[in-house]
Amino acid sequence: MLLAKVRHEDGKVGLAVVEDEVLRPLDLTQAPGYHSLSDILHAEDPIGLTRYLVDPSGEPMALETVRLLPPVDRQEIWAAGVTYKRSQVARMEESESGASHYDKVYTAPRPELFLKATAERCVGPADAVRVRYDSRWTVPEPEWTLLISPDLRIVGHTLGNDMSARDIEGENPLYLPQAKVYDQSAAVGPWVWLPEEPFDRRSIELRMRVRRGGETVFEGTTSLGEMARTFEELVSWLGREISFPHGALLMTGTGIVPDDDFTLLDGDVVFIEADPIGVLTNPVVKREPPEA
Repeated sequence: MLLAKVRHEDGKVGLAVVEDEVLRPLDLTQAPGYHSLSDILHAEDPIGLTRYLVDPSGEPMALETVRLLPPVDRQEIWAAGVTYKRSQVARMEESESGASHYDKVYTAPRPELFLKATAERCVGPADAVRVRYDSRWTVPEPEWTLLISPDLRIVGHTLGNDMSARDIEGENPLYLPQAKVYDQSAAVGPWVWLPEEPFDRRSIELRMRVRRGGETVFEGTTSLGEMARTFEELVSWLGREISFPHGALLMTGTGIVPDDDFTLLDGDVVFIEADPIGVLTNPVVKREPPEA
């Protein structure tokens, strides 16, 4: 089941189930106390509640008649680093001073976890992600993203783009927040997948391509089975000594890292794709540095 957060032509925000390229709206008036995406996701039975709320009298809507919003309400967005071997190697290559730290965190019991974005700094499908004006080497990082309830249940899945200024992080690992956290540095969407039965993450392939001027300038593929840690392990560490009253999103790391001579440019378009979710598409912007 796919659950989308949408803005209608009249400006109202609603929820809808995605079925066969159309949207079936939810009628939230049927269940007092459930007013938002988070309310549904954090319920005891999100799938059953969603089925109950599908408006039987509602006309199916074409996707192009609404604007898809990021599937976020008030949740913080966190990220895990160096969960794939490819990411470990890339981080060691970019940071001579911090290479040993990245090597150790890949095999250490404690994972690397950091706050990536607040809801206000996050963008959704078709919105622009940003390259910092003071970065010369920025890459997209496609990441399977977990939606987590306040009681630390994994209640849904989506796709994420953890934009990363590799030159800033490589200069000094202590610059990680500046390399990772800024306006429009996180994209999530296009909607939430609610699995109706258990699935094997090793069977899921994550793909990314970057288009520039109508041509593909990068493409890569990885499998979630290449992750060194499980979803449950990451969530368990995330929930140590910190509470999430509004829930959280957790990007689980990237296994697709472009070559060192690749950087995003203004006007590029990033496509991140995985079945059974779909495609998260974001154009790239980079503004000129402010005048001194």
